[in-house]
Amino acid sequence: MSRRAHIVGTGGYQPGEPISNDDLERLVGALPAQVLDGLGIEQRFWMIDPDTGGHRESNTDMATEAARRALADAGVDAAEVDLILLSTGTPEYPLPPTANLVQERLGIDRCATLEVRSGGAGWVQCLDIARLYLTSGTATTALVIGSEVISPVLAPLYLHRDVERIRMRERIPLYLFGDGAGAAVLTVGDEPGGLLGGATCAIGGDRPPGIRSVGGGTHAPLHVQAASPRLVDLQVDVVGAAEVTPRMVTEAITHGLEACDVTVDTVDWCLVPEGNAGWMLDALQAAGLSTPEWTKLTGRVIDSLARTGAVGSAAVPLFLDQARRSGQVRAGQRVLLVGVESTKWIYASTVVDLIS
Repeated sequence: MSRRAHIVGTGGYQPGEPISNDDLERLVGALPAQVLDGLGIEQRFWMIDPDTGGHRESNTDMATEAARRALADAGVDAAEVDLILLSTGTPEYPLPPTANLVQERLGIDRCATLEVRSGGAGWVQCLDIARLYLTSGTATTALVIGSEVISPVLAPLYLHRDVERIRMRERIPLYLFGDGAGAAVLTVGDEPGGLLGGATCAIGGDRPPGIRSVGGGTHAPLHVQAASPRLVDLQVDVVGAAEVTPRMVTEAITHGLEACDVTVDTVDWCLVPEGNAGWMLDALQAAGLSTPEWTKLTGRVIDSLARTGAVGSAAVPLFLDQARRSGQVRAGQRVLLVGVESTKWIYASTVVDLIS
């Protein structure tokens, strides 16, 4: 029998106490009820102190904790890991990669590492890369991590400012984004099931980014950036994301099922971290994109956005871990995992038959 890559453990982590919408209203002002309902987020977690902006943890801290929980869940010692893949759009440093900082924290002297910067699609891309490494015999035990810390970029939007002077377009990202990390341990074996394949595509070659994090890079002289009102400026095209996300999700589902050679009828759950499935179905129908595949998944969609906030690279692994630990997803079930990213309209999807 051919070699198969299996998810044998998961772990998730979010920092601090949940920050409710009421908490945010006190800090940054209110959103109109229809906008708040459209976001569909009730709470989020930040690694900064919301009142001071001080850092209480780091990206590496969160990624390492999620990794340790995944290893414990799998019953695998860190010394057995010979491949670490990490997705993040918010690394602590341009270099060294966060993946290598996690490697150091886990006490792993030698292993292959790779870091991906594809936001919400990145962890699923990493999962497929791990599958290829494991099934080819290049690696035997992989640790796949998604981690995001967006709150440090959000803090300057409201700290030391009069709440009444914070513009509505500045408030939306504050209500939207959270911090978190998720991880999975993969091993290789002859058992049937596991990861069945993968699909990914960037469909934004003809349109501008939906999210831009501008600052701290090499796009302009550093002395010019230092003189800017904000060192890092987070720009979010909410309208553009609402228009393109349904298309990305539709293609990800269809492409992923085709790549894995399975039909939607055999899928027990579809994990899509894009908020309430109802608005997505309405948007798909309005755009003429409501496919039979999506319609058949009604009632079988997993999404934890309301309780976590939008957490980028951490969304898919964090939501998968929560679904496993709650008993919603169980061994023997087939799960379609979908990740999408608005920075340049990227999607990735895979189907996994869980054995644990």
